[in-house]
Amino acid sequence: MNPKYDPRHIEKKWQKIWKEKKTFKTEIDKSKPKYYVLDMFPYPSGAGLHVGHVTGYTGTDIISRYKRQKGFNVLHPMGWDSFGLPAEQFAIRTGTHPAVTTRQNIDTYRRQLESLGFSYDWDREIATSDPTYYKWTQWIFTILFEKGLAYEAEIQVNYCPALGTVLANEEVEAGVSKEGGYPVERRPLRQWILKITAYADRLLADLDLLDWPDHLKKLQSNWIGRSIGSTVAFVEEKTHEPIIVFTTRPDTLFGATYLFLAPEHPLVEKITTHDRRFDVDEYRKKTASKNDLERTDLAKEKTGVWTGAYARHPITGAKIPVWIADYVLSGYGTGAVMGVPGGDQRDFEFVSIYNLPVVPTYDPDLSQLKMGEDPETVRREVLEGRRCWDGEGTVINSHHGDLNLNGLQKEAAIEAAIQWLERHSKGSRTVNYKLRDWLFSRQRYWGEPIPILHFADGSKRALGLDELPLTPPHLEDFKPHSSGQSPLAKERGWVEVTDPKTGKKALRETNTMPQWAGSCWYYLRFCDPTNKQAAWSAEADKYWMPVDLYVGGVEHAVLHLLYSRFWHKVLFDCGLVHTPEPFMTLRNQGLVTARSYKLPQGGYLHPADVKSEEGLIVQMEKMSKSKLNGVSPDEIIEEFGADALRLYEMFMGPFEREKVWNTDAVTGCRRFLNRFYDMVHSDKVSDEPSEEALKLAHRLLDKVTQGIEGLQFNTAIAHMMEFINAFIPLPSYPRECLKIAVQMLYPFAPHIGEELWQNLGEKETITFAPIPQVIPKYLIDEISTYVVQINGKLRGRFDLPKDKSEREILEIVRTQPEVEKYLSGGIVKTVFVPNKLLNIVVKS
Repeated sequence: MNPKYDPRHIEKKWQKIWKEKKTFKTEIDKSKPKYYVLDMFPYPSGAGLHVGHVTGYTGTDIISRYKRQKGFNVLHPMGWDSFGLPAEQFAIRTGTHPAVTTRQNIDTYRRQLESLGFSYDWDREIATSDPTYYKWTQWIFTILFEKGLAYEAEIQVNYCPALGTVLANEEVEAGVSKEGGYPVERRPLRQWILKITAYADRLLADLDLLDWPDHLKKLQSNWIGRSIGSTVAFVEEKTHEPIIVFTTRPDTLFGATYLFLAPEHPLVEKITTHDRRFDVDEYRKKTASKNDLERTDLAKEKTGVWTGAYARHPITGAKIPVWIADYVLSGYGTGAVMGVPGGDQRDFEFVSIYNLPVVPTYDPDLSQLKMGEDPETVRREVLEGRRCWDGEGTVINSHHGDLNLNGLQKEAAIEAAIQWLERHSKGSRTVNYKLRDWLFSRQRYWGEPIPILHFADGSKRALGLDELPLTPPHLEDFKPHSSGQSPLAKERGWVEVTDPKTGKKALRETNTMPQWAGSCWYYLRFCDPTNKQAAWSAEADKYWMPVDLYVGGVEHAVLHLLYSRFWHKVLFDCGLVHTPEPFMTLRNQGLVTARSYKLPQGGYLHPADVKSEEGLIVQMEKMSKSKLNGVSPDEIIEEFGADALRLYEMFMGPFEREKVWNTDAVTGCRRFLNRFYDMVHSDKVSDEPSEEALKLAHRLLDKVTQGIEGLQFNTAIAHMMEFINAFIPLPSYPRECLKIAVQMLYPFAPHIGEELWQNLGEKETITFAPIPQVIPKYLIDEISTYVVQINGKLRGRFDLPKDKSEREILEIVRTQPEVEKYLSGGIVKTVFVPNKLLNIVVKS
């Protein structure tokens, strides 16, 4: 009697063997080509993994296992982004030290990943909160400091009093912290900042080197936001202070009918009139609760408040009103912009609300109109100021004194305007960036201490490598100061020291690094994780870098990737790495969504507690602990097995697309594995070859390898299912063909793959068994089915020799009785599609 497929037994067996034999342990081997595949390592939260997390990890594991089969020396590591605010907040709420909860969470995550059979080299495991790791994070910071790329400055920040720390824009939503939902305010604080803007041009230009999705490169490009234009000085009427504006479109300067200042602009206090003071102050209060991303969201409606002040137009001398608007940021450009409603759609929408004038500066090029628009109507509306035109055209209404732009096209008008502004000392050609320097301080305990000593005379010293790691003191009270200081500031014995190298009294820096710091360079430590003398060796860098495939969520499309690229370029300039970019190919796995049940009064219900959907808000949302819609992989593994879960994760849809989770659908993948298992254990297994079986096996080999190489995992699985359906009815199952099929299944379902490999008589692990070469002759059909038409009407379908010429096919077809009787009128011409169609046109 044939054995029954038992995933619980098989999976535990092979996980034990892999662990004991260190099957996936990787060392430098210059006799093999290397392949470095990396996941964006997780933050180990108390909730553990849900099945949405498993998608990316399964994809990289398939690639890792496949590349080993192809003869590559594969580096596939895993670690933990284990510093951060959530652990600290949990510690404050529970009184449990974050080191304890972090260790427990890591153990949970590791157990879950091992239960899924991922082929990580666990000897390379790292955690950003381990002193042996953050010693080198601190060392990299000292490099940045010595190169002048780390500095202190007082700037406006997002500060959360309840959390007692500065928050990044991405940690704030709708004026409250994402962690805990506490109010956030804008306040000036002295902070450590990294000068990422020094690398703006290279970060932008080197995107061309990368095999990344176009939308992701565009996100980075837009975030950097390089633009060439000119500064322009408008003089405020009452104070005679210059208001400096940066514009990329000085050709539209004659169309500027108002100015916008950032609410934080220093001139706002000086120029706001008494009767406008209340409205201005109220607007500024509302702005203070918003982060920069919310303020600059292109989808939001533009709002503003008039200050009561006017400025003089630099060319015409006309009075134009000065407003404040939240979408203008004090840290971007000059903190002031000009409103040109005739050439900017958002400006046009704004003046439509506030009844400000529109001065058109372009006679539109009507060749750009959309289908169905009337050219004369559009032109009339634009010239009358009833419609915005931001396309090409000819400049109008732009002549005053010795500046005449009328009649010019856009590029020529821009250049003429810049030259005029430069000659008249009212502006200058300028390159501007949206990118801001990186706010690097956090007022937290659970983070890397910044390795800087402050002296009484205002000077500073970075700690030397021999003084690292700088570990924080053990604190039981993690609550931050109400003053905004880090919890570390409470420990005076740690803060107040005598510098052993200078003998001077000094204060340690009490701010810690953001969570981004440890994740900026972890890919390098994975290359050489046990090195005690250096963060990584030159040999390890030379062999393993760059990362060949990096996979993670699109939510890290900008900041983590931008910060990592910045640090890598600094290290490249220092001669510490040999590649200008860290991640050559990058792919995002699609989001996994599930049904959530929200109560009208707020809060969520777990799906198991829902008896009726009536009165509930039912939505498909990203899985999360807070929405109670996360599905643990543990329960799926228990019911269906890890291999079935892995298959389903990849079969749900294209790897990079959003997917909808359905636990019931995992059953189909489990049934497929049952059939595969039974096929290998069938009495039909034979050592005799079969032409038909070889054709099916080699076509499977061809299709699945193409699918894996293209990360089209769902189609690869579909081909395996088609193979099973076609193979099972065969009279015998050649062992050679079954081995090929098992090798194709193995990267997706490795436990059953190993088991079936042994069942087929192999003694060694399938992990390094070379994939056979596809034999081309088995991919060729010897016959093709032709559709034959007479004057466009179907007259028959014929199985004919493949790849024959039109003349040869016609000679065969015309002798067929069902065709021959229609040819008496004589053939006029034929329409021929090789291996598919022959249409014969005859005289009617």
